[in-house]
Parts: sequence; structure tokens; C-alpha cells
Amino acid sequence: MSDLGSTLLVTLEVAATAIALSFVPAMLVAYGLARRSFFGKSVVETLMSLPLVLPPTAIGYLLLELFAVDGILGARSLGVELDVLFTWKGAVVASAVMAWPLMVRTARVAFEAVDPRLEAMGRTLGYGPATAFARVTLPVARRGLLAALVLGFSRALGEFGATIIVAGNVPGKTRTLSLAIFSAEQRGDDASARALLWVAVALGFVAVLVVERLSRPVSGRRLRA
Repeated sequence: MSDLGSTLLVTLEVAATAIALSFVPAMLVAYGLARRSFFGKSVVETLMSLPLVLPPTAIGYLLLELFAVDGILGARSLGVELDVLFTWKGAVVASAVMAWPLMVRTARVAFEAVDPRLEAMGRTLGYGPATAFARVTLPVARRGLLAALVLGFSRALGEFGATIIVAGNVPGKTRTLSLAIFSAEQRGDDASARALLWVAVALGFVAVLVVERLSRPVSGRRLRA
């Protein structure tokens, strides 16, 4: 397999795994923030958005400290080695953390657009909270949730700062597309850097196009249908 193919495969695998592991928890957190009021909610909202405003390298360093041997999630604290640092798992964790705020914020907007009366009507039909969520809320919010999924996946595809600190830049293992562009530029390989750049542009263009289409309101004709 060529270096470009290997890099693209690693990038897609890391991003897909990160979103597969984090999307459902992010969706549930978003629903809780959209529908519940509780003490400390503003603090929780702030914490959920921190990766958006902190430098990615700061997030990477925080994860490094967290998973270090003496860290909260380190071998000495847990009694088991998670083998996250400087491995493929580290790239997945870094990508998931950096994509998390976009998924939560977008999914929350989607849930807030669902009229709570629709959920209440579902419960009058005998649905429990979980069934009403699955049969009423999710179908109505599906376009916004798909947009959250695509945005999160796109953010994971382009992750750089946190990944290079937590997972390193190992060819064929942790070197994602953004890391490969950085490496090519560092060694003066402009041709490879440009090729990788156009791949990144193409992936980003498709992702933004999908999100834009999902964000458009459904036409009245489609609603009547």
C-alpha cells in the first residue's frame, strides 16, 4: 500500500472509531442539556465546550497527564495498563475529545428544536421515556443528529495538536492526514504535502456540503408529503 493510502486508511479508521465510541454518549449528554435543568448546569456546559476554546496541544498535554503512569487513568491508579499513550488508541482518544464539543452542541440544537409536546403526546400513548425518545424525539431530530455526526467525524479527520502529543507521529500506526502534511512539509517534500492537502480539502468540502444540506429546513412540499 502506498504511503498516501496507508495514511488515509489510518485517518479514516481513527476518525470512525473515535466517533463510533463517542457519538451516543455525546447525544445523550446533549439531550440532557436540552431537556433538563439542574444545579451546576452552566459548569457542565462550560466543561463540554472547553476543547473548542483551549489549544489542541493543551488538550493533548492534559490527556498525557491523565494517562501517564501516575495519572488518574494511569497504570498505578487503575492497576491495569490501558496502553493509550503513543499508540493508535491515543489517536482515537484525542480525536474523540476534540470532536466531542461539536457533536454535543449540534445535537443539543437539534433536540431543542423538537417540540416537547410531541414527546408528551407519545407518553399519553403509553410510551415510556426511553420509547418516546426512540420513537418520537430521535426521528424528529434525525437531520440535526446526522449533522452532528458528520461534523464530529470531520473534526476527528483533521485533528492534529492533541494527537501528536498523545499518540506521536508513527507512520502506518498513528500518522493521520494532518500529521502526514506536517511531516511532508518538515522534510521539504512539497509534492507529497500538496497531494495530502488536496485530499484534506476534498474530505472537508464533502463534509461541509453534507452538513449544509442537512441544516436546510425541510420544504413545505416535503412536509405535506
